[in-house]
Amino acid sequence: MQVVKKARKYILNPETLNYELTKISRSRVFARTTLLALGSVLMFFFYLWLYTDVFGLELVKTTLLKRKNAELLSKYELVSHKLDVYETALDALEMKDEDVYRSVFGMNSIPAAIRDEGLGGVNRYEDLDGFEHSALLKGEVTRLDMLTKKAYIQSKSFDEVGLMARRAGDMVSCIPAIPPFSPGANYHISSPFGRRVDPHYHYTKMHTGVDFSMKPGQRVYAVGDGVVSDVRFELFGYGHSVVIDHGFGYKTRYAHMKYISVAQGMKVKRGDCIGESGNTGKSTGPHLHFEVIYKGDHVNPMNYMDLEMPVSEYEQIVAHNETAGEYIHPSHRKKK
Repeated sequence: MQVVKKARKYILNPETLNYELTKISRSRVFARTTLLALGSVLMFFFYLWLYTDVFGLELVKTTLLKRKNAELLSKYELVSHKLDVYETALDALEMKDEDVYRSVFGMNSIPAAIRDEGLGGVNRYEDLDGFEHSALLKGEVTRLDMLTKKAYIQSKSFDEVGLMARRAGDMVSCIPAIPPFSPGANYHISSPFGRRVDPHYHYTKMHTGVDFSMKPGQRVYAVGDGVVSDVRFELFGYGHSVVIDHGFGYKTRYAHMKYISVAQGMKVKRGDCIGESGNTGKSTGPHLHFEVIYKGDHVNPMNYMDLEMPVSEYEQIVAHNETAGEYIHPSHRKKK
């Protein structure tokens, strides 16, 4: 076992003028050491106070941290600017998608609620709390996640538009593009599209189609490829009527007919005879009421058909479709 020796000190004796050995107790050594250490600590904090508070200087570590913080804020501003650019570009793509691409192909718009729907989860950015700039960080991360989501939705939309574009040839044959009767027929427009005084109720209301006055029995043709979605035989309203769904957002209605030669669910092509004009339903005289419906809204049929179309050209379209089986007047059909 090691024994700690007492400290020794030589002191000058003024009487003998000799240095005499004096032993110092361990308690005095410990006290002096403690006072020295405490004094050193106090001096350190005193000089630190003078350095920072009195002279206004910064510690080296503080300077480095501030420099690093400034660099990070600079990078944050750069990222924020890039997000602004990307967001502007994405908004432009969304606008063009809705106003041009989806509109041209008759596709329904993507609801704004879906495009701008927030991200789920309760406090999904909890790990970003507790920092000096937590609000900024959470704001930019939220923007980045929203842009990622909107970009994904836009990508899916472009996939749908691309698929529709590959069917553009089908679209050409489906859009209403010819009159529902031969331009050489004896007719006149008795009531155009727009607001008018109702001939029955004598008050102004919207007329959703065009009325072509003509003798009953005039053949009525499909104005574009499609599927017969509705066939009705009514005493009032449209009377005997046919609705064809052409796809791409388009539908057409043929009303007040005398005969109908198609059935619901039947596929038809442009120029197929679907029946004959008549005077059924709420009608003040023999005529064909023709409507064009685009995305659920009635539009002016005169914007789609060319009434000055050469009769020969129209007859070629009709003759091409009649090669599969010529139309037979219902009264001439043989009874089984």
